Amino acid sequence: MLLSGRMRRGNDTELAMPESSTAAFLEIVTGRRGHFRLESGHHGGLWLDLDDLFAEPGRIDPFVAALTAALQPFEVSAVCGPLLGGAFLAQLIARALAVDFCFTERTSPADRDGLYQVRYRLPPAFVPRLRGKRIAMVDDVMSAGSALRGTYAELQAHGAVPVVAGALLVLGSAGSSFFADRAVPVEGVARDDYDQWVPDACQLCAAGLPLEDVAGPPA
Repeated sequence: MLLSGRMRRGNDTELAMPESSTAAFLEIVTGRRGHFRLESGHHGGLWLDLDDLFAEPGRIDPFVAALTAALQPFEVSAVCGPLLGGAFLAQLIARALAVDFCFTERTSPADRDGLYQVRYRLPPAFVPRLRGKRIAMVDDVMSAGSALRGTYAELQAHGAVPVVAGALLVLGSAGSSFFADRAVPVEGVARDDYDQWVPDACQLCAAGLPLEDVAGPPA
């Protein structure tokens, strides 16, 4: 099972969903099944297209409010999210918490082989504002956690103190395990299982399914 959930959009797949928060989130995103190379370098069988997630802000207000409430006890001074969706989410939460907002931008190395090769960079204007500050990192969806891992490394490199990570939907345990190993709590409004593989152990590769790179280098 790649994801337990009912998706009304995308490929019209309908499955049983035990958690109402996850079901509600999947109602508003487009999903399709196949064989995908993810940003982290892992392979997965489900792709969620999140480009229009913030097009109608009212649809996600309950999720944003829930994540904001979960992050409030951490007493952060700023909220940081990776472009694109994470940055939109970070801005909404920062405003609700009355703290600073910042974002990171994705950069890809020339050699994209291997896992977690993508990097995220802070715009220079944010660097002096964040040094020594407690930061919440957020993204719309976290699975392997490539974008939040990159944001975490970049914040630390500039003297900021990431104290919590959050997402509207947390898929699987790979991203959460990375932060747990570093004593950084992960707050998720919704959670579900998600199967992903390193390329050499990918069950979809073994089945001969064509691979689609859905997280190619940025323009």
